[in-house]
Amino acid sequence: MNLAEYERILVIKLGALGDAVQALGPMKAIRQAHPAAKITLLTAPAYAGFFENCPFVDQVWRDTRPHKLNVIGMLSLRSMLRAGRFQRVYDLQTSSRSSLYHTLIGPGRRPEWSGIAPGASHPHANPLRDTMHTIDRQRDQLAMAGIADVPPVDLSWLDADIAKFKLPDPFVLLVPGGAPTRPKKRWPVAKYAALAQELAAHNANPVVIGGKGEAALGKAIRTASSRVRDLTGQTSFAEIVAIARKAGAAIGNDTGPMHLIAGAGCPSIVLFGSDSDPALCAPRGREVAILRRDSLEGLGVDEVMRLLFKRAA
Repeated sequence: MNLAEYERILVIKLGALGDAVQALGPMKAIRQAHPAAKITLLTAPAYAGFFENCPFVDQVWRDTRPHKLNVIGMLSLRSMLRAGRFQRVYDLQTSSRSSLYHTLIGPGRRPEWSGIAPGASHPHANPLRDTMHTIDRQRDQLAMAGIADVPPVDLSWLDADIAKFKLPDPFVLLVPGGAPTRPKKRWPVAKYAALAQELAAHNANPVVIGGKGEAALGKAIRTASSRVRDLTGQTSFAEIVAIARKAGAAIGNDTGPMHLIAGAGCPSIVLFGSDSDPALCAPRGREVAILRRDSLEGLGVDEVMRLLFKRAA
């Protein structure tokens, strides 16, 4: 069957936020390959709202990830998957969890499957897949499923009214948060506070964003200068993108919001420690620069400022 003739497609992308953003190029490619199909996205509840208005899918299903021993929950998920009568599944999560769904959707005739599940009709069989950047890996996966043209991340469809924030001009975004269980991914908050002071001294207003659980970081940076605006816990995904489009630059850790900011086209400096590898997961784009140290504690404010000035020149 020609790809354009498929009628029902399922895309699986459960998370996390950075991975969800990096899947937008592949999702756009799937939409272009199946222009007339009804495309369903299965994702985590935390990202359902993010994808709600995405033009690359027609509907969004929430995967509540029932435990394997939760018989009722797994049967409900199985019933939902089977009711979709999908002709092809693109598993962009390619985890043991999402691969389980290939088994769960049986018995009987299963849809064509692009992923790493045993028995997949279009397996991503590249033995080097785990050494590839997320974007390259998904591009390679889709090529093996017959989709050769994969565009870059496209967030042009996502926007929000941000007038309520009354943002200063000019401003630089600071993203000091990150996974609380992986502290080595975070540049010390004291360094962000010192950076905020330097930015203010150069007439750039620091604007801090982050989740509700990162309010303490915002408060610590806010005390560094009266010019700091603290928006931690106040911004939706769409608002982050809209704010990024107006920012002069952004500096932040390897965390989901930086993928949104970079995807919006904002000149971005992303800080990496030893706990993650930019060769595998960093945001990409002409306006993205990476600073990596084995220990982020050793990264100086002056070095970040030099790179910021260099990119602004």
